[in-house]
Amino acid sequence: MKLNWKFWEKNPFVTPNESGWTGKVGKGAGMVAGAVVGIYLLVVIALWWWWSYEPDMFDPVAVAKERATEAGVEPVIGYTTATTIVVLAETLLDKRGGYLSNDVFPPGVIVDNVPNWEFGVLVHARDISRALRNDLSRSQSQSAEDPDLAIAQGRFFYDNASWIFPASESEYRKGAAHVTDYATRLANRTAEATQFYARADNLARWLQEAETRLGDISQRLSQSVGKKQLHLGLAGDPAATQATDTRQDTQKKTSWFEIDDVFYEARGQTWALVHLLKAVDHDFAAVLDDKNARVSLRQIIRELEATQEAIWSPMILNGGGFGFLANHSLVMASYVSRVNAALIDLRDLLDKG
Repeated sequence: MKLNWKFWEKNPFVTPNESGWTGKVGKGAGMVAGAVVGIYLLVVIALWWWWSYEPDMFDPVAVAKERATEAGVEPVIGYTTATTIVVLAETLLDKRGGYLSNDVFPPGVIVDNVPNWEFGVLVHARDISRALRNDLSRSQSQSAEDPDLAIAQGRFFYDNASWIFPASESEYRKGAAHVTDYATRLANRTAEATQFYARADNLARWLQEAETRLGDISQRLSQSVGKKQLHLGLAGDPAATQATDTRQDTQKKTSWFEIDDVFYEARGQTWALVHLLKAVDHDFAAVLDDKNARVSLRQIIRELEATQEAIWSPMILNGGGFGFLANHSLVMASYVSRVNAALIDLRDLLDKG
């Protein structure tokens, strides 16, 4: 067989042997593949680091005024609360890396803390959208609900991990769009059918939902080091019954693999709640002043802001309650428990003050 030396000069990865042309293609291709994989891993690691962050806080009142100016309307009672819901949803979708909870490919699928933070924010976005639909925009239980808010609530309650047909992002963006439409109509003083009722009973009902959320996350944070707990389901009512028997004394402890998940969900919940309460402080100003409750609300906001301090540790530590190492979960639980107790007092003040 005659060898084509000119071909070899143009193709250095291919060399002649006694049977003709046998390439070093395998070796060359392996080097190229290794380089590609290496570059891909570096990109994944860089994006993983870049996306693993929590968005900055914002001023709900200032943002509402800015958006009202862009829309050519004047902010009215309730406009700030509605706009804050929209901004919470947009932050989930448009922050660095976008919405990560439904990612199925790297680097999004390996980012762990941010999806838990996202779920924490989503919990309160869902609760306030339901309260806006059922209470804040209606004068009484027999009044008609707002059509945009009815659709928005369903969109926000869509599966948070759906990546296709439809994706979670598209549903949440539609929900935000419907709340925006409601807010625009609300600012139109001729649209008398669109309302926001800043009443003490409406606010108290939403605060009660927030209490239950914080009570749950506080318990889960406390279980980071293990917690013995008595069964309190029937306490206070001698005639109370329950479906099945339960042990009177249980030991509950969060799995080591879930401690940081619970912590970042708590960070997301408190991040969302501090913005919503700032919006409430603005929209319910007259009610809060009448009940002499505004200072109580602002102290709650201050406690929540403390939960957003920077974390200087490279990982969430889980030291013993009085051990040598810190326990970030117990520190967070301390703030959340104080806020939960203060919300109960605030709600009682709104009901009876």
